[in-house]
Amino acid sequence: MSAHATPRGTRKPKFQARSISLHAVALVLSAFVIVPLLFALIGGFKDTVQLSDNPFGLPSPWVPENYTDVLLSGSFWRQILNSVFIALATTLIVVAFSAMAAFVFARFAFRGREFLYTLFTVGLMFPFTVAILPLFVLLRTMGLLDNPLGVILPQAAFGLPMTIIILRSFFRGVPRELEEAATMDGCTAFGFFWRILLPMARPALATVSVLAIVASWNNFFLPLVIFNDPNWWTIPLGVQQFYGQYSSQTAKILAYVVLAMVPALAFYSVAERQLIGGLTAGATKG
Repeated sequence: MSAHATPRGTRKPKFQARSISLHAVALVLSAFVIVPLLFALIGGFKDTVQLSDNPFGLPSPWVPENYTDVLLSGSFWRQILNSVFIALATTLIVVAFSAMAAFVFARFAFRGREFLYTLFTVGLMFPFTVAILPLFVLLRTMGLLDNPLGVILPQAAFGLPMTIIILRSFFRGVPRELEEAATMDGCTAFGFFWRILLPMARPALATVSVLAIVASWNNFFLPLVIFNDPNWWTIPLGVQQFYGQYSSQTAKILAYVVLAMVPALAFYSVAERQLIGGLTAGATKG
């Protein structure tokens, strides 16, 4: 009894030490994210002189005009709406086509299936920057420069490989018995896909939707090449333009960057709850 009591007694201190170490690492990593955000948020309420003389202190006096000027700017809201429209359109195309392709790759056996699937996976190894020149020539030939489709369609094309891989893995995990039961009840292949498989795949669909939206929202290079018309600029282009226009007013730039991050942070806070709730619910629950 006593021989086994000592190891059991030492487990709790070791577990506590490990827990404290993990919490310390988490706090350090969180500080690397939170501190720059707080610096930018508070710095946006200062002027350039205050940032130079007292970069880490509180504003004295507070300068809310840096934020209100941006919020009252029509170009800022237009760039937000452009980014939202392009992100949602890209996500809709990516998820719709990827779900259908993943369903075929996962539930049907046909000659050349694995070869076609491999072609999609090879797309993960194809750098976007390598394709920018031929892509620009192609879009110019098609008359899609200064057109949102010139950004939406390439983004959707480059988003297909990862989305198909994720959805195919999920679809393959659905029991065959469920499909056979649906077929016996008179359900067609498309009916099984639309009425049964897609509702069950809501966690996976939410995951790939978030990935597609985030990738589109953060895309800078493609809109920079495609859009010359300021009316179609997205928020990353707006940040670059604002930086060039007010390069000497650092506080105003910080305010613009903070406000540009707010929609993405708000979306992530909502999407995170939905993802966690969906992923923990179980894929095979009705």
